[in-house]
Amino acid sequence: MRTIAEINDKISCNRAVVMTIEEIKARVVEIGVTETAKEVDVITTGTFEPMESSGAIINLGHTDPPIKIRRCWLEGVPAYSGFGAVDLYLGASCAVEEMDGEEVRERGGGHVIEDLIAGKPVQVRAQGQVTDCYPRATFETTITRETINQFYLFNPRNLYQNFIVGVNGGDRPLFTYLGPLQPRLSNAVYSNPGAISPLFNDPDLQLIGVGTRIFLGGGIGYVAWEGTQHFPLQKRLPNRTPIGPAATLALIGDAKQMDARWVRGCYFKSYGPSLMLGVGVPLPVLEEVVVARCAVQDKDLVAPIVDFSIPRRVRPTFGLVSYAQLKSGRITIEGKTVRVAPLASMFLSRQVALSLKEWIETGKFTLTEPVSQIPMERSFLPQDRWTEF
Repeated sequence: MRTIAEINDKISCNRAVVMTIEEIKARVVEIGVTETAKEVDVITTGTFEPMESSGAIINLGHTDPPIKIRRCWLEGVPAYSGFGAVDLYLGASCAVEEMDGEEVRERGGGHVIEDLIAGKPVQVRAQGQVTDCYPRATFETTITRETINQFYLFNPRNLYQNFIVGVNGGDRPLFTYLGPLQPRLSNAVYSNPGAISPLFNDPDLQLIGVGTRIFLGGGIGYVAWEGTQHFPLQKRLPNRTPIGPAATLALIGDAKQMDARWVRGCYFKSYGPSLMLGVGVPLPVLEEVVVARCAVQDKDLVAPIVDFSIPRRVRPTFGLVSYAQLKSGRITIEGKTVRVAPLASMFLSRQVALSLKEWIETGKFTLTEPVSQIPMERSFLPQDRWTEF
């Protein structure tokens, strides 16, 4: 029906017809897949959820005399410094270390990244390896995003295609990456926003690949590679959507262009810091089947209910539950009604899709052809060697 080049020509002339993923689902119900596909050029998807496998590359610039940084802290959060002399990688889930006898604060790399994006000053303390090239031993300063060179997000694992529902069948509270889980199945938590989430609407990644331009943290980013723990061979329903954690993507983008509204540090009690991140992916309507895939509803998507009270890699499950049931706020587990809450912000996920739609409609954002497809044959390799627990 269309090519990306043809769609970009329409975008440049402000003639492209763009709908959010929720608008497209409603339009399909109203007039059907075929007629909707004739109308629409681009569909925008979005999510705003915790993505702890994220971080930032930062180049501080050389000091005088130069320093070869080998240990470094930004606002008390350790940054990895095992490559170039003043290159750092700040992980979103790295926590503040205890310093000068103070208690560890509920902050981490995600909060520091948010502060830098917001233009706030960040304290740097560094220790160097003294060499003839780099004679300086220590360095302290305050930086902002304007006083450093490169500052970009490089996120090894974002956009889980699906995830789990966490519950606790034990007799004590558990503090997890899904937040607190109360004992005796007193609550359930899920993180994927369901039918509006990007990868549910391109289940076999036929549109999304390496080089796909995206909305990342309020700026423009790109799909860099498959994500860590990418597992496209997950079992799937007849509609091709996975029944549990499946495909993931590695993302990259210039943090100096981002907006702190869409990049927020967060902290899970007794678990640690993370990063809430807004990501939006445009889906070009190249043929009718694109709209057919995007017509999937929450009732057509499922996730496994996993019991965190069993401290093993493979935990028991209480079966599958639909996202329609999850979004109702109540699910039933072994005859018991359990209240449910999402980690993803449905409101902000919608706002990401709406913002991306506006960018495209006004010609600020054009589409890219993937330079390579994401592999869809990756298996998941666990570490099953016996170790003491």
